[in-house]
Amino acid sequence: MSDVINLDTIYDLINTTSGLLEKMVCEDPKLDLCTHFLIEGRVDSPEVARKWMDIINIGEVEVKNRLGLAMWNYQTNMTHYNAEVKAHVNDVTGILSSQLSTQADLIAVENIGVDFTTRRLYKLYRAGRVEFSTNAQLREYSMVRGLMQSIYSRGKVCRHHHTRKGMISRPSCLFLEPGLQHIMATSRNEKELLWAWRGWHDAVGHPMRALYTKYVDLSNIAAKGGGFPDAAAVWIDRYEDPVFEQEVDFLWKSVEPIYRQLHTYVRRKLFDVYGPTVVDLQGPIPAHLLGNMWAQEWNNIYDLVEPYPDHGTADVTVKMKELQWTVHDMFKAANRFFTSLGLDPMPPSFWTKSMVTRPPDRRVICHGAAMDMVKERDVRIKMCTEVTMEDLLTVHHEMGHCQYFLQYAKQHIVFRSGANPAFHEAIGDTIALSAATPSYFHRLGLLSEPHYDYESTINFLMEKALFKIAFLPFGLLIDKWRWKVFRGEVEPQDYNSAWWEMRQRYQGVKSPLPRQQDDFDPGAKFHVASGTPYIRYFISYIVQFQFHKALCNAAGYEGPLHLCNIYDSKEAGQKLRSMLSLGSSLPWQDALERLTGQRTVDTSAMEEYFSPLVQWLTRQNRGQTVGWD
Repeated sequence: MSDVINLDTIYDLINTTSGLLEKMVCEDPKLDLCTHFLIEGRVDSPEVARKWMDIINIGEVEVKNRLGLAMWNYQTNMTHYNAEVKAHVNDVTGILSSQLSTQADLIAVENIGVDFTTRRLYKLYRAGRVEFSTNAQLREYSMVRGLMQSIYSRGKVCRHHHTRKGMISRPSCLFLEPGLQHIMATSRNEKELLWAWRGWHDAVGHPMRALYTKYVDLSNIAAKGGGFPDAAAVWIDRYEDPVFEQEVDFLWKSVEPIYRQLHTYVRRKLFDVYGPTVVDLQGPIPAHLLGNMWAQEWNNIYDLVEPYPDHGTADVTVKMKELQWTVHDMFKAANRFFTSLGLDPMPPSFWTKSMVTRPPDRRVICHGAAMDMVKERDVRIKMCTEVTMEDLLTVHHEMGHCQYFLQYAKQHIVFRSGANPAFHEAIGDTIALSAATPSYFHRLGLLSEPHYDYESTINFLMEKALFKIAFLPFGLLIDKWRWKVFRGEVEPQDYNSAWWEMRQRYQGVKSPLPRQQDDFDPGAKFHVASGTPYIRYFISYIVQFQFHKALCNAAGYEGPLHLCNIYDSKEAGQKLRSMLSLGSSLPWQDALERLTGQRTVDTSAMEEYFSPLVQWLTRQNRGQTVGWD
């Protein structure tokens, strides 16, 4: 059921905040402030700035609430009406935000001093600021993004079947989830995998290509309106780090040797299955063979690469179904994990307003996401959940977002976000590292006896590496490609060729068939179609191990890092709360130090976690070409 969106409060705020800052300055008893403002056009009073920010806080809460509700209504019920409402809400709230932004420009931040007021102004109207010069541009931008998401959500692949009489029957069509994804995950027929891969990339890529060019143009217009050279600079600015790109490259260089060992081992196993006509033992891996539409995570081909088949797997999906687990059981289990740490339970509205299964009566965007309505502790999850171990861990991840929302809810509205975008992604995954342990599954009744022998350990770490290590270059290259596109270093006619050049360079993955200039394979990924930055995932996949180690230390755990389970540790929970409650009120380096004692993202915890597997892989790969041409 859709939420009713009342815009009366927004209209009132547009009227009451018009010229608000000017009125506040000249109503102040110190007339020299008014005189200074009238002459210089600048406000340099810390007291006035603080009062103005407190009032603005109310307006921004209302803006974010209406935007959140409109987005929720559309993504959980993709009707033309909800799309129009979302566009209208964007227009109205955009007027208020633009009005407040104009007033913020009148405050002489350099004269106020370094305090929360200065940081509030920076976060609200300086960091990642974008601004269109006309409402028509904003509306066109919203329309283009909406159309790309609609193409993605409506994408399907159809095939005809011949009857016994030689007639062609009506086509059967598959959407991405669960149909095409199920084929990619479970089929070992190379031709069927190629059919699904090509069908999806063609179905959503071709119609999106021209729209994406327009999206890039509009994104750059908005970036320049906010004082940035291009949209890439806007995205990078959110990390408040002048050498962010160099640090990202350094992190990749640190973990690349682990990835190459994993890639070499997996390639050899795929060669054994599909043969030399499909897999080259010295080259990149064809993208359709890795168990996932984007070859971003390889866990679905675990059965092909399992190190010790006789020692079992950590996947508890079969057991979940044997015990007749439901989707609600999965969400309740995740909720118990957080409360065991002394953190907040999900509020009652979470259970009544979340969409946790695919509705049978309407089109929705199934991609799992958590959303914060910023009022009345209204947090929600949107997810077409299946009863699988993978989705059980995803539930923990998404609920981690909700826990972050709840913990920083008392902060000023501009600080109600992760310390940086990667932190939000990392929190749920940090919990999932404990949730994926044999001891946790045993606690849930999904494992009769945890296995800790060497062979079981290598199996467990292999399965985790197919998630975590395999993902790293993909998590890196999506935004590296988009940064180049935004900067004009890659022209529209080269979008697809540059995409596959970067996928081969970083990931060692190639297209399974020749692609043309008018193809647009990046659009086959949701985050490209929706315009959602992606580098956060790359960083989060590294920093979550740093978080995990710090929490294990707080819990007093001693032993191999990959077996640590912080369930029921109030000490770890308090350590986690101390960082989450900050939101973005301090630079992310300070928040990181609060939890880990370190001020930089560090790969050593990830290296420690996977150390037994890396040693095993190195032995297995002797005599093989490590890497690709």
